[in-house]
Amino acid sequence: MPDERFDEHLNHPVGRGHVPSGAHAGAAGGAACGDLATFHVALADGRVEDAGFDASGCGAMLAAGSAAVELVRGRSVLDAARVGTAEIAGALGGLSLGKLHAAELTGDALHRALGAAVRVSAPVDSVAGRVLVAMSGGVDSAVAALLCARDGDVAAVTLELWRDPDNDGERSCCSASAVRVARSLAHGLGLPHLTLDLREEFRAGVVEPWLAEHRGGRTPNPCVRCNGHVRLDAMLAFADRLGAERLATGHYARVTQDGLLRAAADPAKDQSYMLAALAPGSLARMRFPLGELTKPRVREIAAQAGLPVADKRDSQDLCFLAGTGRAAFLARHGGLRDRPGDVLDRGGRRLGRHRGHHHFTVGQRRGLGVGGTEEPLYVLATDAGANTVTVGGRAELATTVVELTDVRLHRPRETVDAVKLRYRSRALPCTLDGDRVRLAEPVDGAAPGQAAVLLAGDVVVGSATIAQS
Repeated sequence: MPDERFDEHLNHPVGRGHVPSGAHAGAAGGAACGDLATFHVALADGRVEDAGFDASGCGAMLAAGSAAVELVRGRSVLDAARVGTAEIAGALGGLSLGKLHAAELTGDALHRALGAAVRVSAPVDSVAGRVLVAMSGGVDSAVAALLCARDGDVAAVTLELWRDPDNDGERSCCSASAVRVARSLAHGLGLPHLTLDLREEFRAGVVEPWLAEHRGGRTPNPCVRCNGHVRLDAMLAFADRLGAERLATGHYARVTQDGLLRAAADPAKDQSYMLAALAPGSLARMRFPLGELTKPRVREIAAQAGLPVADKRDSQDLCFLAGTGRAAFLARHGGLRDRPGDVLDRGGRRLGRHRGHHHFTVGQRRGLGVGGTEEPLYVLATDAGANTVTVGGRAELATTVVELTDVRLHRPRETVDAVKLRYRSRALPCTLDGDRVRLAEPVDGAAPGQAAVLLAGDVVVGSATIAQS
């Protein structure tokens, strides 16, 4: 028999069809499931002044939307951000597994609306020591939130960066599925959680440049660009709106006393390379709670706290690929489909054929499709215009000089004593000479488009991009 609260909200839905003046909207659901929730919130003086909703699909969608309106009207922004699936279901007297989907979709729509409203509304009063924690739905960011919450006032945010039906949502750190997991984790820790939709900025600032670089025959690192120019600065601006002084993330990195990025204590997990393009002014407001920890210790902390993601495996894909092959993504979104071309040696002699220059990067050995040679062959260069791939032996690949572009330094160039040319590569001793690094030992190729992170010991003192040779 239906609960009286469910029946009341179903037959007399509160706020259905109501769009408050100045409201911001969030939506969830759609064609795949047949259920759709749209939520509207208007903020004033840090509170939800008014709210409304609309829904289509099953009756539970109407009841859930109505319950959510009652739950958030008049509450502070951060209290409204504590309302999720469990609270909506509870306001209806509980929902069966078959109807819980309605509360989940309504929660998704509510939090998208809250995030959109907070982003442009007058800031919430600041609170000394308040920290905004970026949560991805993984163990690292969950433990970062846990550690910050032990120290003081914390709110959580998760970015929605990419939505693609061809992706595996469970493997993406920025999909609608990941946002829901992160919100559940935050609420389980008693934290308010908001969703920040950066899909337009992410496509324009990360995905489109990544596609353009591939068209030009380069191998870009989108994570360095994303952290340095898109998502972290957007979250710092969002932190201002929520009255938070600092932004914390689950990255394995540290900050020096004079405000420069430093490698994590655990070299196996160090992520300072991925953060190297972050401006010093932004870095000054960052906090990295995992910087002194190892991954096993992080999982141990998560297990001790009963976090359900303690054993969740790390994502290995670029977030916007998430189970979609790189070649398929390049074809679908960048128009880079197979286009046969010549494989050449350095003298211009044709050795074979390839499927398209964008499938190859400098230093690559596998997939060349050239047989009958006495020694293994490596990619020496690609030419996007001619659609050729030039190959040669390992000795031909080796170089001690790497040309750079867009060099940015935070300390005098004389302090640079090492460089990292790929995320997982070791730091190589070097000197910085104008717009090039001179290596103390040869490296087997440097891929144009990759980030070059300039170091003084384990401190990041600058960054650049490897130039086309």
